[in-house]
Amino acid sequence: MSTSADRAGVDVDGAAPPPPQRRRGPFPRLLRMSARTLAGLCLGAVSAVVELVLLAVAGPLVVCALAFSRGRRPVPRVVTGAATALTGLERRRLTVFLGHEQPAGYEPVRALVYLLLRVPVGLLGGIILTLTTYGAGAMTALIFSWSVSGDYLDHIPPEPGIVAYMLVMAAVLLFLAVQGLIGVAVLERGVARRCLGPSPLEQYERRIAQLAVSRAAVVEAVDDERRRIERDLHDGVQQRLVALGMLIGRARRAGDAERARELLRQAHEESQRALGDLREVAWRVYPAALDREGLRAALETVAERSSVPVTIDYDVAGRPPHAVETAAYFVVCEAVTNAAKHSGASRVTVRVADGDTGGVTDEAVGGVVGGAAGAAGAMRTLRDDAAETGSNGMIFVRVEDDGAGGADPAGTGLAGLARRVAALDGAFAVDSPSGGPTVIRAALPCG
Repeated sequence: MSTSADRAGVDVDGAAPPPPQRRRGPFPRLLRMSARTLAGLCLGAVSAVVELVLLAVAGPLVVCALAFSRGRRPVPRVVTGAATALTGLERRRLTVFLGHEQPAGYEPVRALVYLLLRVPVGLLGGIILTLTTYGAGAMTALIFSWSVSGDYLDHIPPEPGIVAYMLVMAAVLLFLAVQGLIGVAVLERGVARRCLGPSPLEQYERRIAQLAVSRAAVVEAVDDERRRIERDLHDGVQQRLVALGMLIGRARRAGDAERARELLRQAHEESQRALGDLREVAWRVYPAALDREGLRAALETVAERSSVPVTIDYDVAGRPPHAVETAAYFVVCEAVTNAAKHSGASRVTVRVADGDTGGVTDEAVGGVVGGAAGAAGAMRTLRDDAAETGSNGMIFVRVEDDGAGGADPAGTGLAGLARRVAALDGAFAVDSPSGGPTVIRAALPCG
């Protein structure tokens, strides 16, 4: 069995790998994203008008409530209810069209404040869209008058200097319009994050809780690993060494030279098996190839030692941090081992890919590590956090087998992997319906 991994993917048993999936170019993805953002801004402009009407009506109601309730209920329930409903619609718009997910845990007063700050942003987007549409219509009418009707618009003839001037002005105005719309989209997400997101104190408290949980998970994972090593040594290597000692003792006591030679031969074979078991335990504890040659070579070793064909698609530029390499290696190793032992799979596909903070879009998240809604949301959160903190990107791991499925995420091996990934602030997901296939995904931040 031989292997040679490259960026196109390799089947380690020598058979032809499955045909690679066609990757869509960046232009169609950029076009879809731009169309979705434009639609979101158009809806935001319309909703801003509705919210402006709500705020105009809510102002006198709040003043009356302050005057007649003596400050006990400054904001009427009808106002907070309407503000909460409109904020919920805004959250859906931001999620669907602008790719910004916002938690739903906010107070009605914060929803009203959000609408108060969000209305000017939405109206600004509407103004930019209106001016852009007007400019595009005027340019279209001018070109039509030059090329079709012959009745020059505003008596402007298509002289070379005028045509060049119009083209330059159109390009500059288009650039300004695009930058304005991008700025409005950024403001939309920023206002939602600031008004509806957790406060700095809440963020610190959540972070402390996450660190406490991850630290406990690391301690538990280390204890589980120690118990596993002890069990492997006791049930494997120790038993073979006991048998080896018994064979040597019998050979020493044998009165027949031929019988002694036979026992020594058996003892030699048993010593070789004990050495093999010891190497297996050492390899499972930590592979030496991971330090010497990196993650790619270590994954090739996993593929070579697997009893089922393994296809490796490795697409990582450079070498990830040591902790990330180790976590990715054990995710692949445990997934391949489970597929060979328990699922009855005939083939395992492994994909390891990287993504910088600018190139990891929602489509990439769904395509590489998508699946369960919670896992996809965790991946997007990782991407957004990496973009805000300026980290070096993420490593995505995806292992799929065609076995019977039914893997238990709470099992010892998979739960240990989840704790190992969580210790690096990563995300881990298992999708294994009955009948298969089983897909194990992990996202590991590199910064």
